[in-house]
Amino acid sequence: MRAMQIPSDHPLLLSIVDDLAACGWSQQNIFLPEALTLELAAECRKRAAEGELAPAAVGRGPTQEIREGIRGDHIQWIEPGQAEASDTYLGLMDSLREALNRGLFLGLEDFECHFAMFPSGAFYKRHVDRFRDDDRRMVSAVIYLNSQWLPEHGGQLRMYLKDQGQYDVLPVGGQLVVFLSGEVPHEVLPATRERLSLTGWFRRRGNEPF
Repeated sequence: MRAMQIPSDHPLLLSIVDDLAACGWSQQNIFLPEALTLELAAECRKRAAEGELAPAAVGRGPTQEIREGIRGDHIQWIEPGQAEASDTYLGLMDSLREALNRGLFLGLEDFECHFAMFPSGAFYKRHVDRFRDDDRRMVSAVIYLNSQWLPEHGGQLRMYLKDQGQYDVLPVGGQLVVFLSGEVPHEVLPATRERLSLTGWFRRRGNEPF
């Protein structure tokens, strides 16, 4: 499992590139092996137990604030070298970054991501992932880490798509959802159990003044 970086022309990655080109989003029901999904879920829970996940803020920079009426997840950003499982995931995402650059010429320079834990009943209201004053986020990628998730558990990712209208994704473990960060409004619906994911963004060089 450990050498998980795959060629950027792998059929699974090319399928994501094709989906983004055609409709601006992609859903891959089986992206991660079950063993790696379980390792990442265990890593997320370990960090939560150690108090490392903090309530997520809305906005960025000096305007950031905790607003539980908008979002209720707890997060911790991932850095290389923290854990073997997350390093493996970062390697996979770098392969996808190369595939996106090759197929869509997006000029993606890096990938940032965090663990996200939604306690039972928590939600994240409708939003887009690109900040109004920072255009670096180009492509969003969410991998779900939940075992034995059933429809009655809720917690759907609800996307508002231009051509298809409202589309819901159950947060089933090992599943990847990718979409254009500035073009797909979305929200997270409340769940009846704890909901885990790794949420990240592929970024280009931006026009940020600082």
